[in-house]
Amino acid sequence: MKTQRLTALSSALLLASFSANAATEIEWWHAMGGNLGEKVNEMAEKFNASQDDYTVKPVYKGNYTETMTGAVSAFRANKQPHIVQVFEVGTATMMSAKGAIYPVYELMQDAKVPFDQSDYLSSVTGYYSDENGNMLSMPFNSSTPVLYYNKDLFAKAGGTPPKTWEEVEQVSEKLLANGTQCGFTTGWQSWVQIENLGARHNTPIATNDNGFSSVDNEMLINQSPFVDHIAKMADWQQAGIFEYGGRRSDSAPLFYSGECAMYMNSSASYAGVRESVKDFEFGVAKLPYWDKAVEQPRNTIIGGATLWVLQGHESEEYKGVAQFFSFLSKPEIQADWHQFTGYLPITHGAYELSKKQGFYAKNPGTDVAINQMTEVEPTPASKGIRLGNFVQIRDVINEELETVWSGDKSAQEALDEAVERANGLLAKFAKANK
Repeated sequence: MKTQRLTALSSALLLASFSANAATEIEWWHAMGGNLGEKVNEMAEKFNASQDDYTVKPVYKGNYTETMTGAVSAFRANKQPHIVQVFEVGTATMMSAKGAIYPVYELMQDAKVPFDQSDYLSSVTGYYSDENGNMLSMPFNSSTPVLYYNKDLFAKAGGTPPKTWEEVEQVSEKLLANGTQCGFTTGWQSWVQIENLGARHNTPIATNDNGFSSVDNEMLINQSPFVDHIAKMADWQQAGIFEYGGRRSDSAPLFYSGECAMYMNSSASYAGVRESVKDFEFGVAKLPYWDKAVEQPRNTIIGGATLWVLQGHESEEYKGVAQFFSFLSKPEIQADWHQFTGYLPITHGAYELSKKQGFYAKNPGTDVAINQMTEVEPTPASKGIRLGNFVQIRDVINEELETVWSGDKSAQEALDEAVERANGLLAKFAKANK
């Protein structure tokens, strides 16, 4: 009996000792599937191995929309993770979640973890900062649209990569005359052909600096240059210069197969393009702008997602979140993520390290997106978009653009309808968040 008591006491002491020394768990919900999800797990494992106090546990929760809505539901049930990855169009929704968000700049101050916002690319952080320039969430996977082109078809037709939309038309005509089936296609049409068109031409898509200065907003996309551009794309579709392939990246096979000579989509598509293009060499160029409409093109705006911290956990756990964010921002970690995925390096240090390692020299075109984002200072119209219900608004824009491609509506009719429908969604958001 005495031996049993001693054994039980020893087990209890061991268990107590283990509990006292067990690492504090940090739960991270994300939307990265496949190879990207494996890379996320690898990054968490590196952090976990770098210290003994905290363990980051990544949990894949589906696509961006599913991950964000799941986190909102979990918060209401008091079962929220510490960190959730949210895509850029969810920014206004996250900011409006009163009492749910722990702003990153406050988190880092409270945890006394060194943090300098000037280390990060301003064209990235501006999207996710408050009116005083304080970062609300941690940039993680940021991208911007670029133009991929088929070097073989261009060489055959005697064309050069276009800088302007006027040149897109000219080189497409050369390509078609030389036997190419289609000049260009596009992924994420609302993001590339509407939102970034506005940014490139220093023209807001909505009032109040694209929603940055107020929640009472109205859309402006039924004006120039948006109507002019979409009307021209409709003409190009009839001429075979443009071919619509779907709302997201569904059009990629049109480029991979060599059917379309140009493809506009995210800089983060680079890895997928490199993996999928087998029969020709491709290049990367900046997103075109209308030379007749702007003297100096502005920066494009970002897509992708950031990491938001949710309230409701212990202060010791938040110290772990802050340390993890510091770890993610290290030049070697960010450079590896950037080089593996094609997402932008979010810090100047990661960009300089990638350059020093010869990544851009070995992979021509991978620095195009960075230069496009940083060569000019963002303006209120090119800083980003912060509109409520923007996930639904993008769906509205996509639906209306498809009526143009099908020939059912003119560009003006479709964009007028898109504005009317979107304004209803904006009004609902404003009413709920005043």
